[in-house]
Amino acid sequence: MKTAECARALSREIGKIIVGKRDIVDLVITAVLSGGHVLLDDLPGSGKTTLVRTLALALGCEYKRIQFTPDLLPSDVLGMTVFNQKTGDFERKVGPIRTNLLLADEINRAIPRTQSALLEAMEERQITIDGETYPQPDPFFVMATQNPVEKESTFPLPAAQMDRFFMKLSMGYPSREEEVQMLSELGDETPYQKVEAAASPGLLQEIRGEIREIYLSEEMKGYIVELVHRTREHSMLKTGASPRASRSLFQGSKTCAAMAGRDYVTPEDVQKLIVPVLSHRVVLTGDARYSGRSPEELLREMIRDTPVPPAKEAWFDGKAKGIRE
Repeated sequence: MKTAECARALSREIGKIIVGKRDIVDLVITAVLSGGHVLLDDLPGSGKTTLVRTLALALGCEYKRIQFTPDLLPSDVLGMTVFNQKTGDFERKVGPIRTNLLLADEINRAIPRTQSALLEAMEERQITIDGETYPQPDPFFVMATQNPVEKESTFPLPAAQMDRFFMKLSMGYPSREEEVQMLSELGDETPYQKVEAAASPGLLQEIRGEIREIYLSEEMKGYIVELVHRTREHSMLKTGASPRASRSLFQGSKTCAAMAGRDYVTPEDVQKLIVPVLSHRVVLTGDARYSGRSPEELLREMIRDTPVPPAKEAWFDGKAKGIRE
């Protein structure tokens, strides 16, 4: 399967720069092959920007970076209409959002008006400048970063924008062994020149077609919906996950199956994505926050308490071909 081969190649190339963090790299690749956006929420210096830049090189796609600041305007992101004094005509200049992979660095430092400039592009894959609509390149991904510690001069992302992120991830600190390996292999420079393109926009489009063919049984659809509905009924969650979250789990679990070389989805594919796909879409009640609970903790409890389709036949219903060589 092209999906499995591409995923392995991407992981190999990213591993030339990112030491360890195989689980996070795997989830980022899952999001990209699913066509989803990712929010990297972590401390400064943890490798967020390095990961995105390395990913762009491995994908073989056009890459642009926008440093979000309080004085950044929507026109700085989308573009604007300008007057050309030589020709005497107005011209539309499309902004840096017109790319395959956009790094929205420190996205929560921009004012809400500027943050909202990404909404149309993230959901509808198009932008509007002075009433004119322009399609985004295919593929198009937003990889955003934010620092969860600093609150000064920051603006929390609205729920509508958080819901458009396919996943929210945190890289965390490396282990002692990984940090020693990082110093030994990378030293005082980041050798981006070692990273080779393992994909292309055309290949990513082909992979999306392959993922669409992955079989997801009615029982597995019911399992996804049950997990999402439990977030809406939980006593410690003020707001549960949206229907868009169900669609993200649907798409992401098919991608996980394809990356594993299977043409059907298993409960493990769904369970792997519950926390990164749902944790930023739910809101704790005041009592839950006061008692020190976290969305991740509650979601793991839901995975444990939700019955899964027990028989393997219920996963593929005899219609899939099983594991391909």
